Order: sequence, then structure tokens, then C-alpha cells
Amino acid sequence: MPAHPTPPNHLLQLLPDVVVQTDAVWGITYLNPAWEKVTGHPRAGAIGRSLLDFVHPDDRGTLRSGMPVFRLRFAGDDYRWVRLQLQADTDAADRVLSRQGMLVEITELTEQVLVEVRQRFLRLLETIDGVVWEAERGVGNTFLSPQVERLFGYTVEEWRADPGFWRAHVHPDDFAEAHAIDEAAYNASHSYAYEMSYRLVAKGGKVVWVRDLCRVIVEPGRPNRMIGLMIDVSRQKQTELELVQSDNRYALATRGSNDGIWDWDLRTDVMHASARFHQILGLEGTPGQHAGGWRFLAPLVDPDDRERVQATYQRHLRGDTPNFSVDFRALHASGRLVWVNWRGVAQVDQGTPVRMAGSLSDLAERGSSYDFLTSLPGRPLFRDRLEHAIAVQQGAASRDAPLARQGESTAFAVLLLDLDQFKAVNDTLGHHAGDRLLQQVARRLEASVRPADLVARMSGDEFNVLLEAVDPATARARVKQIAAALAAPYVLDAHTVAVTASIGVVVSEAGFSTTDDYLRAADAAMYRAKSEQLGVHVLNG
Repeated sequence: MPAHPTPPNHLLQLLPDVVVQTDAVWGITYLNPAWEKVTGHPRAGAIGRSLLDFVHPDDRGTLRSGMPVFRLRFAGDDYRWVRLQLQADTDAADRVLSRQGMLVEITELTEQVLVEVRQRFLRLLETIDGVVWEAERGVGNTFLSPQVERLFGYTVEEWRADPGFWRAHVHPDDFAEAHAIDEAAYNASHSYAYEMSYRLVAKGGKVVWVRDLCRVIVEPGRPNRMIGLMIDVSRQKQTELELVQSDNRYALATRGSNDGIWDWDLRTDVMHASARFHQILGLEGTPGQHAGGWRFLAPLVDPDDRERVQATYQRHLRGDTPNFSVDFRALHASGRLVWVNWRGVAQVDQGTPVRMAGSLSDLAERGSSYDFLTSLPGRPLFRDRLEHAIAVQQGAASRDAPLARQGESTAFAVLLLDLDQFKAVNDTLGHHAGDRLLQQVARRLEASVRPADLVARMSGDEFNVLLEAVDPATARARVKQIAAALAAPYVLDAHTVAVTASIGVVVSEAGFSTTDDYLRAADAAMYRAKSEQLGVHVLNG
């Protein structure tokens, strides 16, 4: 370690002001005799100690940052305002070896004003969530706020001791651009503001994204200097990265699912729909933007389904359901009917829905025989079984389905049930708990029916049950058993919840001729059970 040069003693003895010399980490290496006269502290007891030991605790950080005005502890623990403008001695690499300067007690009015200005500046500095800095070519940082330790882990001394510290810690991938901007500022011919974004390697190797708001100051007769504010924007950058990754995953998943995407601005009533959305409906080449969301959709929905579809999404907008999903027959541009599933979720701002978005699926292409979450049969299988039951009752088997055996009842009942408290479980315990609840409901339904009956999950929290070979009285009894089974408490991890179901029932005596007629009738019965809080409503015809 190089020795610290000491000024000629015979000159320093004559000075009435205190001469102070420290090493790079604030250890006192020299004091002239005025130290003892001014502060009352013995020189012998001070040399070798840290200068910071004599500085007021609230001012140590700002002295280390480069502020020349602070409170010094005099003999008798009396703190007084002083000014100490330190100059640094550096080695060939411009690293700080020592500091020296003259310490003067502040007594004049102008100096008191300086103290007040300093105090206001420090209070302002404490409110800034970033590092305030000043730099000059060949000197490095002439000022650096204490927040540098919290944001980057380096002490003020570590940073200020090396004029090349900042450049040495800019991430290699960002160095070329940051260095070019920095050089342009040092060589500028006029003052201007600029901004940089780069990564800085913090202590321990952590990489911090920095937004640096800077200004170069050009003054005649002195080197250019820069001032600025470094802000940690790592969280923002991570969010941006996750958003891009999420968008990419969603775009890929959308292409893989072959669904059409739609976005409805409820404030302007403008709906945007993807090319695949239009393709499902035979509307290739149609512009993607539609003024009047429901005005665009309504003519595409089969008239027999239109009221039900509109009621489904409106219930969601009222907050009755966490999302919506509805199957209906759409009028394809070719003139044929296609079964589709329309689903979505609303964005709410201060209690008011402002936007709704989701997807449209062609059920003929998408329909799976089983539901992934509950392992129950899905909509296609349920429709096939119901169509068969209708054909058997009418005495004409569908496709290769055998007619009912002699003496066996051909009566049946169709149930549609909806969980009443499902939205509350989702909202309070989260979607994972909601999924667990649906799985337990599925198992209870399976346990409540015979092997010959069929339980299916249609969408969301709606399930269908087909009870075969049952008369109306037996069907009512079975429905009561199902309702009782579903009403028992559910254990979802550490929580126990009670959930009931609204059940709509239509028996074959109603005499409907098609699958769609029975499903619509069960849907109507279920909504009457829900709206009138009946629990179960049976439609006889």
C-alpha cells in the first residue's frame, strides 16, 4: 500500500484552520495542531480512527456521498456545522489513495444559508427511490447518493474510489451502446438531456435493469459533467418479458386449439374478431371490427337459442357467474347450422364491466368425448346417448342402437344442474379450489346414479344427468337423493365449504321429439329452480 504523503509540518503548524488527511476508507492519517485547538479532541487519540466516528450519524452517508457540509462532534459531545472540501490523491489507474482538505467551522450567515439549503436537499434526496449522481471526466462520481448501497450493494466509497467503476460494471451485452452514449455526453458542445436503459452487474453478480435519466452540463473553461438519476426498473422489465412470453404462448395455444378469438369493448360497443372466428361461421374476408357487439352476433345465433345465449352473457355481466360459456346453433354463411361454444370473461373497472373477451369453438371439430378436468363424458357423448334414448322410446332405434328389450321401461329423465355457490368459492379460495370442487361434485354424481345412467359435464359448473328406464316418480326420488348428496360439505385442502345445486328436470312424458328440445326444457327448468330458489324444478311437459 503506498504511503500517504504528509504536507510540510512547518507550514501546517501556522494554519489556524484544521488540515485533515484520510485514506481511501476514511481512516485519519494526519491532523495538524489546529484540530485539537478547534475541536477539543487530542490529535493522538484521533489519528488512526475513522473520520466518520466524529461525524453526526445522520450526516455520515452524505459525507461519503461527497457533500462537504456536515455536523462534526466537538469535545463534550457538542455537534457543530463544519465544511470540509476534500481533494483526492489517486494512483496511475485513478483509484483513490487518500483525501485531504481543510475543515472550517461554519459561522457566517452565508454559510448558515448553505446549511439550510443542504438540509432541504437531503430531505428531498431521501424521497427519491433511485441513485442521484454527478460525474466528471477523469474524476468519476463527484457525488453519489447513499441509495446506491441499497440498490446495487456497493458502498459509496467503493463506487467513488474508482473513476471507471460504472463502466466496469455495465453488463457486457449493453456496454457498447451505453459507452457510446456516455462518450457523446463527455464530448458534447452544448448541454442536453438524455436517457439510457442498460443492465448493471450488482454486488454478488445480481443483474439489475437501470433506467438512467441524465443531463450533460457544458460550461466554458471546465470539463463536461453529467448529473442523473438511476432507477431500478428490473421488475418492470421482468413484467414486460413475462407479458411477451405470455402473448407468445397464448398465440401458439390459440393456433393449436383452432379457436376463434374475440374482444368486445363494452364502452364503445365495438367488437373485434379474429380471422378464425369468421371462418368458423363461414364469413371469410369479413373485416375484423364490428360496430355493435350484440347487433353483430344476434343474427348469427339460431332464433331458438338467441334468448338463452344473450341471457347467459348478461348474467355474467351482472356478476352472477365468474365467466360464461354457452353452446348454441350458429347460422353458417352456407345456410347450414353449426354447433359452437361461445365463452368469455369480463374486465370490471370500479364495479362496471368495461370489456369482455374470449373464444369461439366449432364443437364439431373440437368436441371431445370426455372432460379433462372431471374425467366425465362430455357434450358429444351425452347428446348421442340422449338421442338414442329418444329413438328407443319412439320405437325407432338410432343408427345401430338396439331397441329396448321387451318389458323394459323406455321412460327417461334429463337433469341439468348448476352449482349455486361456485362463484363464491372461486372468488374467495381461487380457481384451484374451484377445480377441486368440480372434481368432487363429479364423483358424488357418479356415486348417486346407476351404471346404466350417464353423468356429463357440459361447461363451467353445469352438469347433465340422463336417468334411463325410470318412471316420473322414481326420477323425482333419484333427484332428491342427488340434491342431498351434493349438499353435504366439501373439504378443499384446509377449507370446508357448503355448496348446493339448482336442478332442472324434464321427464320423457313431456313428449319432446329432439335432443335440443329436451336440453332447452331442462335449461328452462334449471333457471326457474335457481331464480325461485326451489332447489329442484321438474317439468312434466
